[in-house]
Amino acid sequence: MTSRKPDEQLARNSRLRLVPSQPLASARRAVTTGRNRQAPRPPAGTPPRVELARQARAGLADAVAIARWAAADRDPGAGPLGPQALERAVAALGLTPPQARAAWDRAKLCGLVELHDGVVRPGWRLHAWDSDESAVLRGWVALFDAWSLIHPAPADVDPGIVAEVIESVPQVLSLLQLSAGPVTGPALLDLLAQRVAELHEERCEVPYDPAAPGDADAEAPAQAAPAPPAVTVPSAADLEPLLTWALEGLASVGALTLAPGQATLTPLGNWAVWVKLEQICVAAQSPAGNIEQSAQDMLRGCAQLTPGPARAEYRAWLAARTVSSAIAELVAVARGEDALLRGLSFEALRVVGAPAEPAVRGVVDEPQLRPYALIWLAEYEGADPEEAQEVLTREESTWLWVDTAAAVADHGDTELLVRHLDSAVQGSVPSLIREVRAIGHPRTVQVLVALAAAHPDPALAKAVRRAAFQVHTGGA
Repeated sequence: MTSRKPDEQLARNSRLRLVPSQPLASARRAVTTGRNRQAPRPPAGTPPRVELARQARAGLADAVAIARWAAADRDPGAGPLGPQALERAVAALGLTPPQARAAWDRAKLCGLVELHDGVVRPGWRLHAWDSDESAVLRGWVALFDAWSLIHPAPADVDPGIVAEVIESVPQVLSLLQLSAGPVTGPALLDLLAQRVAELHEERCEVPYDPAAPGDADAEAPAQAAPAPPAVTVPSAADLEPLLTWALEGLASVGALTLAPGQATLTPLGNWAVWVKLEQICVAAQSPAGNIEQSAQDMLRGCAQLTPGPARAEYRAWLAARTVSSAIAELVAVARGEDALLRGLSFEALRVVGAPAEPAVRGVVDEPQLRPYALIWLAEYEGADPEEAQEVLTREESTWLWVDTAAAVADHGDTELLVRHLDSAVQGSVPSLIREVRAIGHPRTVQVLVALAAAHPDPALAKAVRRAAFQVHTGGA
């Protein structure tokens, strides 16, 4: 028997079992099955999402029109509309100057236009506006959250009191939702005054009383300590104009309607309050306790969870953060050295959904993230998770195979690493080894060594070990 015989036998018998359902796609599909679980139902009487989106589109028609005009005009200016751009917008859209400025502000707050290095560009929501109900509703909720920017507070009011009123508005909205109908102004004012007083109490702000009884036997200090500044808790009379301001601001974005002496949530406002309460509940129900962790630690904690609980953790973690900061953290983790966390980062970005699209597109040209990003985008654009990997070139698929093998080698078991061979696009082990060596993945040597140590076939293990040595030494 010559020394070549094991390799010849390997070449004859090492056809990889190419299975239709690749392990990566299967694992990804298993994680995303949580999407099919029934979501919490909104309050009775809430219109379906299609109708809510229609109402949001109607309320934001001017903002969409000016955003589309800006995309076609190509020179709308940055930030506030410049005088020349304003003139062009007014002429093109038939709006008055105040209407054009208001529409422009709303377009920016809704994400219909975005500012990049001083240049205005169409936002991702503008591209999805006619086809994606979630994009429309998220855009409207962003406007709902910014009601105090749309409707500035009176200039002669203490900014501290204004901030307290803004902080108290969620309780006012909750009362409106629980009432499921009109609520009178006095009832809302009473709640607002109670909440503002609670905020002062939580900060231990109590009125200073120099005549308060002290210890009569205590020796008087040589020099009296300065009296703390007096704290005045706003009265209901002080808060009444600010309540009116808040209600008018919420009405201006379409969250409620006003009638003499009373206010009522609109269907959109009712739905938005419910969404906010659900986010709070989700954030408070993190079974694994990862809400306050960094993205990296959260993903490490989720690595041992089954798909359903992992997705619940992702949702809870996301609900406790702004979308932009969460996306930035997840992308930063994906750029790290841990291949397992890289894959989990993109699973968490799938939970984020449409708002993550610009960030994912932004990493397509980074070699270590490109396969993950292309698959994410394919699924986002409607590809079946089972077939999403078909968007990858052979080299990109091989890179992803090595990266996944590295994750398995670092965190899995030997049997799983051996089974990972089945997911390679190559038809034989020699072809796989040849192409793995060619792509230049930084973990190639470690993956090949781990595979050689794990595989029960001595001939295959010998060939893989030889390939690892050649990559390590730079040999042919």
